[in-house]
Amino acid sequence: MRFKIVAFILFIIVSVSVEAQLEETFSHRGEYGFSVGLGHYFGDLNPNASIGHPKFAASIFFLRQINNYVGIKVNGNYTFLGYSDSYSNNIIQKVRNLSFNTEVYELSVTGNFNFFKFFPVIPQYRFTPYLSAGLGAIYFNPYTSLKGQTYDLNPLKTEGQTSPYSLVSWVVPIGFGLKYNVTDRINVFSEFTYRFTGTGYLDDVNGNYAGAAAFDSKSIAQILQDRSTVFVSEKPGSIHSPIGIKGRQRGNGRNDSYATFQVGLSFNLQEGYNCPAYASY
Repeated sequence: MRFKIVAFILFIIVSVSVEAQLEETFSHRGEYGFSVGLGHYFGDLNPNASIGHPKFAASIFFLRQINNYVGIKVNGNYTFLGYSDSYSNNIIQKVRNLSFNTEVYELSVTGNFNFFKFFPVIPQYRFTPYLSAGLGAIYFNPYTSLKGQTYDLNPLKTEGQTSPYSLVSWVVPIGFGLKYNVTDRINVFSEFTYRFTGTGYLDDVNGNYAGAAAFDSKSIAQILQDRSTVFVSEKPGSIHSPIGIKGRQRGNGRNDSYATFQVGLSFNLQEGYNCPAYASY
């Protein structure tokens, strides 16, 4: 009986020792991969943060691991965003009748923090939740459709701007994910990322109406700055007159945001070999 106890204790000691030597001998250098999923817009046309109309999103990335907990990741992300006042249950928003779509291209650098030690060589360390946060830039270009025709909104200056707003903005992505190592080389993961942006014009809506007189008569810019005129003409009796009076609120003045949920695969870089320290005599 004593022999079995001693043997068990020795087995535990040897196992821990081998695991410690593996950790000291190898290091997880990083990974690269891709993911696909859904993205959703939040802003003036979606003030109640509905998530009922998601669109396509995809990304690629390269992660350089500093240690088994912390890494730096370079991300390239594509998200297709869009929304419409017609989705709302609010009659005033329905009458406003605005809509948009845009492709958003993002390049960002984030810091990643693993909750648990992530070490693909050792089975006990093949799973971890993680957090990420960083800074990047996006390019977007909102457009809308009217009677089968598509129009870029930025050049039209629909809120009476003296010059078009910038189509480039900063972005702050903050994410939470789960990662699991399937083989020594391959991981699967899922990730939710919310993005704060520096623009209120992802949807071409941010400030007040400029009023019809600020545009050439019957121009496409005049029609698209106040699409309640279209709503009134198509649904007579639903409202007495268009709502786009000069100075009246068109948007809420706050910056827009968007989020993505994606699942993907990543491929571990070849594990680094740490040369053992030695003493010279």
